[in-house]
Amino acid sequence: MADTETFPHHIRRLIDGKTKPPGSLGKLEDLAARIAIAQGSATPVMDRAALIIFIADHGIAEAGVSAFPQAVTMQMAHNFLEGGAAATAFARTLDVPVTLVDAGMREPLAHPRLLDRRIGPGTRNFAEGPAMSTEQCEAALKRGLELGRETGCDALCLGEMGIGNSSSATMLAHKLLGLPLGELTGPGAGLDAGGVERKREILSRAAARTAGKLAPVDALAEYGGFEIAMLAGAMLGAAESRRIVLVDGFIATAAALAALQIDPGCRSRLVFSHLGAEPGHALILDALQAEPLLQLGLRLGEGTGALLAWPLLRAAASVLTGMASFEEAGVSGKLT
Repeated sequence: MADTETFPHHIRRLIDGKTKPPGSLGKLEDLAARIAIAQGSATPVMDRAALIIFIADHGIAEAGVSAFPQAVTMQMAHNFLEGGAAATAFARTLDVPVTLVDAGMREPLAHPRLLDRRIGPGTRNFAEGPAMSTEQCEAALKRGLELGRETGCDALCLGEMGIGNSSSATMLAHKLLGLPLGELTGPGAGLDAGGVERKREILSRAAARTAGKLAPVDALAEYGGFEIAMLAGAMLGAAESRRIVLVDGFIATAAALAALQIDPGCRSRLVFSHLGAEPGHALILDALQAEPLLQLGLRLGEGTGALLAWPLLRAAASVLTGMASFEEAGVSGKLT
């Protein structure tokens, strides 16, 4: 690389010099450049992904904002451990190891494959007061940060489970970006139109407890979940370690919003995997000017969208590491 040539420009020149018409691989070329720049290498490595699923209960579920009872959080934790969830099935298919984390379920669950990082027995009902204390929020961020730093992989997929957490994500988008609560509120795990309206009314009352926009830690403490705070921390820790983070759906994107407000420098490591069906997801992505890789109508969470995007990262890295240049292939000129 010439001394006067910046590394990003060098990477773009290498990609344009591969045996293809310039720009013919579309978004994959941009993704290849992002991976190389994130790793600081013209031969980026994208061999290993890992998935962490953070699980926690939410006090706001008591207010009736979800189509499912709070007991489903624990039931799904057992399902994850048995490998029967969509995320664990996808991870098994893609040979991606899964780490399950109890961030704060209502009842503790002892299991050799479940990491205990409990902050408490679920958050409090944020319709009545703060979901957690500032100290609890900071502890959750720290525990997530440590996992993001320590998990050995090239790309970290992050998922979550917690009945009521779409309400927390909605509130975070509202309080961090000032987006209209009415437009953000969606069906979550499957509310009908009447249920969505009730949810909107409950969240509107909860929003009135605090005035205007909030700083990220304050917003997480007032309206977040233990798993969402850990997600944000894990993103910060992985980005600090120069890992790519595959951001999943609405809940994970709300966590990414908090992470970005805590440290805007992590943006270059975040890849938004897909556009979900929850209305608030598109609004946050638009506000962040983030272009997701996939649009499959997903609204499950668990890291499913992040896992499905993982093969695209591997393919993008191979543009730089596997494709020949015109000179190497003995191809004359440039294809058009």
